Amino acid sequence: MTTTFEGFDVDAIRFLLELRANNDRAWFQSRKAEYERLLKEPLEALCMVLGERFAERKIPLRADARSPFRIYRDIRFSKDKSPYKTHVSASFGWAGEGSPKGRTAEVHGVGGYFHFQPDEEYVGGGMWQPERPRLEAWRALVSREPARVHKVIDAPAFKKAFGAVDGGRLQRAPAGFPADHPEAELLKLKDVTFGRQLTTDEVLSPRLPDVLADAFATATPLMRLLAELPS
Repeated sequence: MTTTFEGFDVDAIRFLLELRANNDRAWFQSRKAEYERLLKEPLEALCMVLGERFAERKIPLRADARSPFRIYRDIRFSKDKSPYKTHVSASFGWAGEGSPKGRTAEVHGVGGYFHFQPDEEYVGGGMWQPERPRLEAWRALVSREPARVHKVIDAPAFKKAFGAVDGGRLQRAPAGFPADHPEAELLKLKDVTFGRQLTTDEVLSPRLPDVLADAFATATPLMRLLAELPS
């Protein structure tokens, strides 16, 4: 049976705002069916349809029933004991050469990401919190082959869609590189990410799978470059 995505209902935004103000188990459990109808089921449908778009357009990302993140927060080591996230999101792991093994590797490896939260809706991805060997491989590539890196991150389509690559940064160039290195800003990166804000109209539209697929297609050269890094 073909999965369809009809768009998130505007009431999904209302639900998330109300959850923000009533983040407790009693409130949520009495409205769990509403959460599933407005957010969980549409997000699952979005991921399944997006998987079809990836296959049709040969975008080497994985989107399926495993893509959505759970609404429940891990509060074991957090001072904030609020039990629920006030957003929904999904990750789309790299499925081409250099694909990571396992869910943890996928989340902290290379891939795409969708985030739906009132006033904070966006699509992005890249390499988030990579293991040290992959991060060191990125820095070696930047130092050794800067032209190869810039060909990807300065491509007109990429710059128009996302601007500059971003991520957490060191305050100074990492050990082994001079402070005045010409690529110091890229070397300082602890993550290598891209992204753009989505409009509410885009998020609520049945065309959201195409909007996300367009973004990930534009970012595929960067994700491929990152996936090829030895880890």
